[in-house]
Amino acid sequence: MSLTDRLTEGVRTALAKAGLPEPEACVWEVPRVAEHGDYATNAAMALARAARRPPRQIAEAIVRHFPSMPEVESLEVAGPGFLNVFLSPIWCATALREILEAGDAYGRSDAERGRRIRLEFVSANPTGPLVIVNARAAAVGDSLARLLRSQGARVTTEYYVNDAGNQFEALARSFEARVLQELGQPATLPESGYPGEYLVDLAREYLAEQRITRLDDRDVKAARRALESLVVGDAQARLAHFGRWAVVRMVEQQRRILRDYGVEYDVWSSEQRDVRDKGLPDKALAELAARGLTYDKDGALWFRSSQMEEASDDKDRVLRRSSGEVTYFAVDLAYHHYVKFAGADQVINLFGPDHHGYVPRMKAAMRALGHPHEVFEVLIVQLVTLLREGQPVRMSKRRGEFVLMEELLEEVGRDAARFIFLTRRHDSPLEFDLAVATRQSSENPVYYVQYAHARIRSIGNQVAEQGIAVPPLAETDLSPLREPEELALIKRLLQYPEIVKGAARALEPHRVAYFLQELAGAFHPYYKNHRVIQDDRRLMFARLALCAAVGRVVKNGLALLGVSAPESM
Repeated sequence: MSLTDRLTEGVRTALAKAGLPEPEACVWEVPRVAEHGDYATNAAMALARAARRPPRQIAEAIVRHFPSMPEVESLEVAGPGFLNVFLSPIWCATALREILEAGDAYGRSDAERGRRIRLEFVSANPTGPLVIVNARAAAVGDSLARLLRSQGARVTTEYYVNDAGNQFEALARSFEARVLQELGQPATLPESGYPGEYLVDLAREYLAEQRITRLDDRDVKAARRALESLVVGDAQARLAHFGRWAVVRMVEQQRRILRDYGVEYDVWSSEQRDVRDKGLPDKALAELAARGLTYDKDGALWFRSSQMEEASDDKDRVLRRSSGEVTYFAVDLAYHHYVKFAGADQVINLFGPDHHGYVPRMKAAMRALGHPHEVFEVLIVQLVTLLREGQPVRMSKRRGEFVLMEELLEEVGRDAARFIFLTRRHDSPLEFDLAVATRQSSENPVYYVQYAHARIRSIGNQVAEQGIAVPPLAETDLSPLREPEELALIKRLLQYPEIVKGAARALEPHRVAYFLQELAGAFHPYYKNHRVIQDDRRLMFARLALCAAVGRVVKNGLALLGVSAPESM
């Protein structure tokens, strides 16, 4: 049971003794001002209507009837009815044992046990390489999965491959043109094609695999015949051949880069294989029609999305064009309804900022198909501006208008990239300074946090080198930890489980990164101002336990972000 759980039990016991109703939930927060206590709750204010009493009177009753607890030194009522709790310094010191005994389980809980969550993130089109905003989405999505799992949720992570439709056809035509160009034949990219140089590299790889080399002009016809012999069928079959080959290679590249980034998916889904080939779009349209939510207009089939409650879509949406082709929207809603929700209680998608307008129609569709509004969640991951010493920079040599994820990782590394992407809310634009990300100083947030862990490991190594026999934790006297900075560090460590639980509940992994920066910011000055290895054995052993607890929480927190905790730096 966490500290706040125990405080909640104390509040419930006090209310029962006072003959007052109990709250559905007791929300605790850490006051910004130390004089306001270590924890505070507005439970009395939330109960005022049900209890038919002023909030301050309820809070005073809680204080009078609050049970004796070793964790609590005192309580006070503030303002209109806030209840402030001050922790016992003696208990705080002994609480280090709880942290160290829990080990890597410290911060984990069963708060989300029983929830089945389908989490989709990145899902970049296989029409081009992964770029910097994909790197941000991958950091947010993977950390979110780790957070939710740490709280007991069953999370299935997913990468959805858009290997059908107009974009797939444009890729196939663009790739075929690049292959022909590599054979020395005149071929132009389609108007809606992909001009990236990466397709030139892919065309060379294709020809090498097929053992077809570029010939001189006299042998162009022979080369064309050799190429055409690889594809049996009409023009549509040829496009399918080139498109499938390109998609497989692009997805392989995406898998490799994401794996290097520390991201492994449970499911790689295919729009063609898992949706279109199974006839799910037609099935979904029939279901919507049976509910009276479609109509025909101008030869097309429309969805009454503007009429759905809680969806806030501003107009109706096309499901099937006058040509008879289903829209991407129809495919997407069918996949969510029949596949994603088949094994999940909640579906969470991470979309880029260009999909912001797509969210209301999907919410409307899910509501129309019977899914409660709150079980379908979309998080918008905002754009990233790349800087070097505060100045905008472009990195890509292969295509100047975007920055490749692979190039970013080559320059700053996985840890720095992931951590910096998680220093701000996912829905806020982020400036990523390459110079800061590679700097070994407090300016670099990941270095500052990792250095705290490495510094603590170094202390342990010094103790071992000096032959100091450290007693077991159970035999260590922690009472010498009385300095204000020591108690502040311990109280911060005790907040960690609630930080993790709150981050999972709010779907905001940046809260963990922010906490770790604050913890490192408190530890480094403490280490400089207070000698750990010293002649006073009781004090030394107590401070070694404190340092070990800080190191444990830093390591646990970094693991939730997918960032390593180095032993030395």
